[in-house]
Amino acid sequence: MKDKPLYEVRKIRDLRDMLKQSVELYGDQPAFMEKAARNLPYSNITMKEYAEDIDAFGTALLNQVSKGSRVAILAETRYEWYVSYLSVTNGTGVVVPLDKELPSQEIANLLNRAEADILIYSASKQKTVDEIRNDIPGVKNFICMDRLQERDDILFFEDMMVKGRKLLANGDRTFLDAPIDPEAMTILLFTSGTTSEAKAVMLSQKNVCANLEGMSSMVYIGPGDVFLSVLPLHHSYECTCGFLCPIYRGATIAICEGLRYILPNIQESKPTIILVVPLMLEMFHRNIMKKAKADQKMARKFELGQKATKSLLSLGIDLRRKVFSEVIDNLGGNLRMLISGGAAADPKILSDMQDMGIAAIQGYGLTECAPILALNRDVDFNNHAAGLPLPGVELKVINQDENGIGEIVGRGPNIMLGYYKNPEATAEAIDEDGFYHTGDLGYIDDNGFCIITGRKKNVIVSKNGKNIFPEEIESLLGHSPYVAESVISGEDSQRDDIIITATIFPDMEVVKEKLGPEPAQKDIQNLLEKEVQKVNEQLVSYKNIRQVIYRDTEFEKTTSRKIRR
Repeated sequence: MKDKPLYEVRKIRDLRDMLKQSVELYGDQPAFMEKAARNLPYSNITMKEYAEDIDAFGTALLNQVSKGSRVAILAETRYEWYVSYLSVTNGTGVVVPLDKELPSQEIANLLNRAEADILIYSASKQKTVDEIRNDIPGVKNFICMDRLQERDDILFFEDMMVKGRKLLANGDRTFLDAPIDPEAMTILLFTSGTTSEAKAVMLSQKNVCANLEGMSSMVYIGPGDVFLSVLPLHHSYECTCGFLCPIYRGATIAICEGLRYILPNIQESKPTIILVVPLMLEMFHRNIMKKAKADQKMARKFELGQKATKSLLSLGIDLRRKVFSEVIDNLGGNLRMLISGGAAADPKILSDMQDMGIAAIQGYGLTECAPILALNRDVDFNNHAAGLPLPGVELKVINQDENGIGEIVGRGPNIMLGYYKNPEATAEAIDEDGFYHTGDLGYIDDNGFCIITGRKKNVIVSKNGKNIFPEEIESLLGHSPYVAESVISGEDSQRDDIIITATIFPDMEVVKEKLGPEPAQKDIQNLLEKEVQKVNEQLVSYKNIRQVIYRDTEFEKTTSRKIRR
């Protein structure tokens, strides 16, 4: 499929230019679908209305603070978040999106490290803001997205909007004409990790625009597409791909009310595209398969449908969405694509979703790359691969071992400016040739696909020098219906070789179907050990799991749903 041409995309200089072009092309089309309150239907906000709100809020901001200010956003996904972001980047200063789930003191530390002047936040974070106020002396202006009570020490989003509209009506062009340097830092993002470990990534608008053009040339997104935003917006994956990309391409963003409301919001917003992380992809897949295989008759019908549609597809006849219409209808009726990122997705799950007529693909990136480095195309994909390099991005593998596996490094216009006030870490991450060292290990296959085998820092080295990639074994364990989550580690036995250990959190619902409603711990342990033995049969001997630890609680995770090792 290498002859498949890239999709045509328009050039954009910066995010203000991107929005201006989108208003000209898609001004009367819905940019957002939001709810005023729970149980109310979605209402639309057009691209033109969105741009007008940005101009109003941006104008009010620039009359409150000086140009170049650092503006932090601390809130759940909501329309005011989207307005705040482009109101800062498009003329005010530097935007600093923060993880709202962090403890109060970590938020304070990040605000201080970013040298933030302004904090825009939602009422849900008022208690946190009051707690840390004395610890963030640099923050001079506090803007609450909600009006809870009149306070002299807080500005309110609504008032700022009114002020901005009046200023614009009186001819104020401070914000509209504010110069933008596309190569300067206007986005400051903190990587996941504790406050001491989190690095502050400096991105320019050139970085982000290169990413938007690249990804949109590989996967078709256009007017008529509806994204349901379910991932946290402070994360670069959702921000670039699930927010800025739809605005760039004239698509619509439906705001999800929260994780517990994903399924009802899917029915209400009828999305065509959802960005997910592997855990969410597994949730969708598990729910589908549970219904499809509820009894033997349904399971047989489902399997026959898969075989029949595959045979017809080989003849150029695609009846997948018709045969599996019930599955599609349960996902709103219009879902055509699931894009997974953040970690490697299970190839079998991707394949199963594709068999039902949903283009499930995965991409690969890091915050430092704005964030996408490689992406599977909707017309050219390998379910075992992270993807093909974005146009303009060069990927190569260095320090290869005897199997051709080494560290993946990337170079291109999307690579960050560096880490804020950390030249040592910057020099360590970006070499003199401009290649960013990802810390991921893998190889590039004959078709140009990037295959990730694991994280450099997670590799277990046996005493005879063999490399063992935990992610490979965890992926195999994940195929067991009894395993919900697992972590592979290497324990030093002092005398013998490294003991490969699997710590497993089982899917208790499935375990109870097998062992009864109140299974004994020893029976669960035996069941897991049998599943591990099946995995060991697929591995060379030095990778064999030799110890199994049953865990009765979920692993701690980051807000992007990655297990903290």
